[in-house]
Amino acid sequence: MDRNLLASLVPINAMTPYNLELLAKQTEVETLPKGAQLFAQGDVDDKTVYLLSGEVVLCTNDPQDSKASRHIVGGTHLARYALAQLKPRQYTGLAATPVTILRIDSNLLDHLLSWDQMASYEVTELDAGEDFKCIMRLIQSKIFLRLPVTSIDTLLRRFQTINVKAGQIIIRQGEPGDYYYLIKSGTADVVRKIEKEHKVAIVDQLKEGEGFGECALLANLPRNATVVMVTDGALLRLGRKDFDELLREPLVNWLELEEARVLVKAGACLLDVRLEEEFLHGTIKGSVNLPLHQLRKKIAELDPNRHYIVFCQTGGRSCAAAFLLTKSGFKASALRGGLNALKQSPP
Repeated sequence: MDRNLLASLVPINAMTPYNLELLAKQTEVETLPKGAQLFAQGDVDDKTVYLLSGEVVLCTNDPQDSKASRHIVGGTHLARYALAQLKPRQYTGLAATPVTILRIDSNLLDHLLSWDQMASYEVTELDAGEDFKCIMRLIQSKIFLRLPVTSIDTLLRRFQTINVKAGQIIIRQGEPGDYYYLIKSGTADVVRKIEKEHKVAIVDQLKEGEGFGECALLANLPRNATVVMVTDGALLRLGRKDFDELLREPLVNWLELEEARVLVKAGACLLDVRLEEEFLHGTIKGSVNLPLHQLRKKIAELDPNRHYIVFCQTGGRSCAAAFLLTKSGFKASALRGGLNALKQSPP
């Protein structure tokens, strides 16, 4: 992506060079034929669209709009601004000629701009530091895109960096939880001891930018797996108190029973994250079973366009599940109190 072209767009032109570089790596030019629809009136999407070349017609069905249609030509002053940026979109965008456009993640753009404006006094000092560069890469991940910028600023200060060696055990199955970890560099295996089968199995591998250790903190349960480093590397860790304040509270959305009923009627999916044996013994009608310990492995099978309402018996496991889903980019909520709180008919 041409950095100079990107830097000519508003408000991207206000970014620091480092954040501009981050955005450029996440941005690709898209070519569309004449007659293609870029977006529709009423859309509520998470993309910011810029016209680079060609001509786009913005049209509306609103009879009170004094300009029922307007034309934007690439390379002009108006094309420096995002097309029909207000959401829901007030216009339908159609390619009047073959066009090239940029479609940028709005959340990433907003976070990078906010970061520049709130922390620009620190960027010059920290830009050369590897810790800063690492955390700025992590800010692009789905978990950080859900956080207030002020929380990200505080995370910079509260994360601790620890160097680790290949073969080193970071957390051990059965032990209490104390820290949440992010992999700054290196890779790690997730190993689980399966009591019934009397064997140990590698169930996942974690790489740079991925986190682990949240389940024990969220559900207040012992560690459900062992994490061991495959390579030398470095980790960022956050203590329980800071984790609760900066990640748990912003990322876990709790629902009361009545709120859950409304969402289910609108198409939300009820996800029971208890064990299969518990599920078969009795659950909420219409729910789907996906045990918490299988969630990481099977998360790719879930529909990214659905809202998931997760529940367990008391709320502990569903809190962890909602966190995992949210940080992976899904829309998820947890039923407060779980099945124990259902004193009325289920949602």
